[in-house]
Amino acid sequence: MSGALIPLFFASAAVAGDILSAKYAAPTTRYDHGILGDDVEWGALVLHIDTCPQCSRTKPATLTITLPQDHVFEDITPRLADIDLDGDNEVIVVETDIRLGASLAIYDDTGKIAETPHIGRTHRWLAPLGAADLDGDGVVELAYIDRPHLAKTLRIWRFQNGRLTLVADLPGLTNHRIGENHISGGIRHCGTAPEIITVNANWSRLISSTYSNGTIKPRDIGPHTGPASFAAALSCR
Repeated sequence: MSGALIPLFFASAAVAGDILSAKYAAPTTRYDHGILGDDVEWGALVLHIDTCPQCSRTKPATLTITLPQDHVFEDITPRLADIDLDGDNEVIVVETDIRLGASLAIYDDTGKIAETPHIGRTHRWLAPLGAADLDGDGVVELAYIDRPHLAKTLRIWRFQNGRLTLVADLPGLTNHRIGENHISGGIRHCGTAPEIITVNANWSRLISSTYSNGTIKPRDIGPHTGPASFAAALSCR
């Protein structure tokens, strides 16, 4: 399992602070997978940072993290979340090694701080679902679908003490179809515990999954009829 890593990037400036927003930059065609509907991936991550969070006014700066030539961000958008629960955001991304496929990585203003293992083969991808304290123990878990077109497996990783550890998985679920330029599903907060929203393997039923005591518990919550059914489920309707 991956823990705190030596940052694999080139940064434009040595700045630190709270991450306010993030976006991908440096479009590239050096990886020919095209799983998201086109042949363009991303070579850089741009963080907008408040360098003086204790000040009365924001003091913004920009930090650009540039990947080496054998990596790309194979993703739609970076996701901000407070992974270590210290009050500051980290950034969740899909980072792909061209030879070894995708991984889920976490960055902060110092660079990459943790990463799941790469899937292990080129042209293999994962689709993020989100991050939350899924079992209410005060530690954040991250969820994604491993190979949503092949393995169709929900995997849950816990971030603790600077490390990501796999804690549960469940086959038969997915959240993306080849060529779609969006990732479906996510994590909703409708009751006592967060729920991971996906579909079953053949896209006929919406599935809500909860995690507790080391176990993923899926529940059928109705038919999948298109994007609107995902939107309704995520908004607790």
